[in-house]
Amino acid sequence: MTEQATGFDERPLLERARAGDAEAYSELVDRYARRIFRLARQITQNDEDAEDVLQETFLKAYEHLGEFEGLSKFYTWIARIAVNEALMKLRKRKWDKTVWLDEPVAMGEDVVAREIAVWDDPESRYSRTELQEILDKAIESLSPPYRSVFILRDVEEFSIEETAKALDLSVPAVKSRLLRARLQLREKLTAFFKRKVEDPFAYL
Repeated sequence: MTEQATGFDERPLLERARAGDAEAYSELVDRYARRIFRLARQITQNDEDAEDVLQETFLKAYEHLGEFEGLSKFYTWIARIAVNEALMKLRKRKWDKTVWLDEPVAMGEDVVAREIAVWDDPESRYSRTELQEILDKAIESLSPPYRSVFILRDVEEFSIEETAKALDLSVPAVKSRLLRARLQLREKLTAFFKRKVEDPFAYL
């Protein structure tokens, strides 16, 4: 979402913050803290770690504020810091495993398009809240590298190029991981709704 769409121009706040205005930086923190926490929580799946990531993100952003050139949105810049911090948390917990993540897949990205799953009108059987909870659980089941790409691209709506920059990946690697993440989610969600139809009490 663009600054024009939200009616907010962050540039004056950034200029003041870079000039040492702590109140201006505090306003930026207040504006983006909830989104950064949500992003960190989606990656770490842990409130305590997400809070640590939130604090570290804004501390590091403040320390390196002079390095922000304004070539991207401020949120994109701090989100990159947050993603790096969150992935460091995962590595410290030794969740990462060596896997071949970026092998070519035998399907074009347009096969999946932007739809995550295909099922028979789930909205007729589930509330929006229930559907969100089901989707959240499916996203949490993705391995961290796939989950990070999916969250930035399809949840935070970063462009492919912004996602690649945030995760320090090539554009082809992002596309490969994104497709794999979408395919895995499609499989998980389709299986879920199929089982619910066959056995309404399967997940109770």
